[in-house]
Amino acid sequence: MIILFLNCGSSSVKYSVYDWEQKKSLCAGGVERIGIDGTRLTQDRPGFPEYEINQNCKDHKEAINLVINTLTDKEHGVIEDINVISAVGHRIVHGGKFAKSVVVDQSVIDELRNISDLAPLHNPAHIMGIEAARALLPNVTHVCVMDTAFHQTMEPEAYMYALPRKWYTDYAVRKYGFHGSSVLYTSRRAAVLMDRPVEELNTIVCHLGAGASLTAVQKGRCIDTSMGLTPLEGLVMGSRSGDIDPSACFYMMKKLNMSPEEMYPILNKKSGMYALTGDRFSDQRDVRKGIEQGDELCEMAAQVQAHRIKKYVGAYMAELGSLDCIVFTAGIGERDPDVRARSLAGLENFGIIVDQERNRAASTNKAECLISAPNSKVKIFVIPTDEEIVGVQDIVAILEGKYDVYTKFRYIFQEKNYRNKLRDAAFIEDVKKHPELLKAAINLPEQLKNELKK
Repeated sequence: MIILFLNCGSSSVKYSVYDWEQKKSLCAGGVERIGIDGTRLTQDRPGFPEYEINQNCKDHKEAINLVINTLTDKEHGVIEDINVISAVGHRIVHGGKFAKSVVVDQSVIDELRNISDLAPLHNPAHIMGIEAARALLPNVTHVCVMDTAFHQTMEPEAYMYALPRKWYTDYAVRKYGFHGSSVLYTSRRAAVLMDRPVEELNTIVCHLGAGASLTAVQKGRCIDTSMGLTPLEGLVMGSRSGDIDPSACFYMMKKLNMSPEEMYPILNKKSGMYALTGDRFSDQRDVRKGIEQGDELCEMAAQVQAHRIKKYVGAYMAELGSLDCIVFTAGIGERDPDVRARSLAGLENFGIIVDQERNRAASTNKAECLISAPNSKVKIFVIPTDEEIVGVQDIVAILEGKYDVYTKFRYIFQEKNYRNKLRDAAFIEDVKKHPELLKAAINLPEQLKNELKK
């Protein structure tokens, strides 16, 4: 069973192909700059050098067609023809009322379109991708994998806003949360690493990327998360403000004679780390360079970012009652030791102690790492996220008639012997360049250890 998984952005299409029978990813890639001159496709395939092709694509249909042509190419492809594809999965940022993955039909598309103004940077692009893929692959099952579904276990005290009741009943204004597939994967992998049932663990997952969120996972279920009605609430992000006093918006709208349509892009695209660094850097790597060069605004931005993360960690510890582990994941969480160290500094009295050497060594998105000190009561992990395998197994279970909500469903990555072979192969190459990674990496199988000794 071959699954094509798509994640469509406004000017991009990320894709991967998964062979369910062999339990391995055949390739992963992406098309960038759709509708802009200089469209480029890049593809990673185990055992082969990265493949790149430059070919302008005016829209998502042309981009997905380029993906299909690449996947079936005799030299660079991984499948014989499109007829071997059993289903196409679509990652959806805002799934609204949907509590699990669903087969695409017109009613699903209509609902996603109906709530597009809640995720204006994402859902319109997802819909374009769905419609393009259905036109190119009309004879296979298409499935939407909802990023919000994991958070539907929250109780009213966590998801309700103190706003007029009719806003909730008539317009569904409430907290939804995001990064659900990532939190599901990493919280369950943490249970594997601790050799305990996920139903016994209390975990805080720090998904830190350009978009960032914290989630409190109690006995395998989400009980609270930092993002809200939209991905704007919560942490300080690359270009999103996170939590602010709403009056600040009204105050500046009056001062500058701004409309809501002018304010919204500022909160989403011109705030966060970008604003704190003086309207310069939204990318964490640029902020890091600034700190190293003594830039005071970059240093302040990093302190504000870490302060907000730490505040949520403390709040979620209180909600959970007890804490077994903290997980860092996503681009920044997996690769930036400084953000991790700053975010947990000062929490030693709560049993959260970072091993600084292991933390510095854990700068890879290819291996699971332990960065807590031996005397830390709370385990601290860096776990590369894998939203793809969550979606793939949802899709396979739907096709086989075995699917259910995540609280009643067991994933293959919850098994001790589960391996991401594509990631293992890439980790070998990482270690060749950075041997210190082995100081933090854990859960490496003997076969991989032997390969690293060569």
